[in-house]
Amino acid sequence: MVSARRFEGQTALVTGSTRGIGAGTARRLADEGADVVVTGRTVEDGEAVAAEITEGTPGTAEFVRADMRDPDDIAALVEATVEEYGGLDVLVNSAGVQTETAADEATMDDWDFVLETDFRSYWLTTKHAVAAMDEGAVVNVSSNHARLTMPEHFPYNAVKAGIDGMTRAMALDFGPSIRVNTVNPGWVAVERTTDDMDGEYREHLESIHPVGRLGDPEDVAGAAAFLASDDAAFVTGASLLVDGGRSAVMQDDTLPDYRE
Repeated sequence: MVSARRFEGQTALVTGSTRGIGAGTARRLADEGADVVVTGRTVEDGEAVAAEITEGTPGTAEFVRADMRDPDDIAALVEATVEEYGGLDVLVNSAGVQTETAADEATMDDWDFVLETDFRSYWLTTKHAVAAMDEGAVVNVSSNHARLTMPEHFPYNAVKAGIDGMTRAMALDFGPSIRVNTVNPGWVAVERTTDDMDGEYREHLESIHPVGRLGDPEDVAGAAAFLASDDAAFVTGASLLVDGGRSAVMQDDTLPDYRE
């Protein structure tokens, strides 16, 4: 149970928060006292997350439906947040999709699907949000694919590297009143990554992580909360890896089984 109240009296907007890392981050911020706006395309899931937060945390939550590929929806989302809570202090951009396509196989539809959701929406949501902030923090959720990647993850991997660059640009353009940072998760056990994963492969993945397990949404949420809080008051333009040590590995065949 989180005991800190670093976000008491603050309002946070978390995109892509009907499930996974986004939902976990919304809960963490509310655990620390924030009033949170949950958003995504699926009304039933979003309302369930908001109800759970309101019933189980010191904060409150409201669900506002928005399609992050729609610029008008994004503008209306920020407007609804400010109208509901009177302002905005923290934005976490967590909406994300991917395709399993190589650079020579990806179509224009694949390109638009990923870039509009994972990249353009981050820029547009931040642009509207900072206009409503006197002071505040933005956290962009990227991936360890920004630094190391795998075949057939294009354009997802290119976009995640772009998010790190966008964070640096925003940190310069919005400072000193708005800090902007990135959290870069690795293997996190969410529906998108584990639904089709058999037990043997999951055990293999756990064995090659120096922490001996896959991540949970709460692991990323804790890092995002730190970057959004005054504990990170001198941190902006940074990218924080939260990947259980995977990026420290040169060759898997040199590793022990970290679960032992």
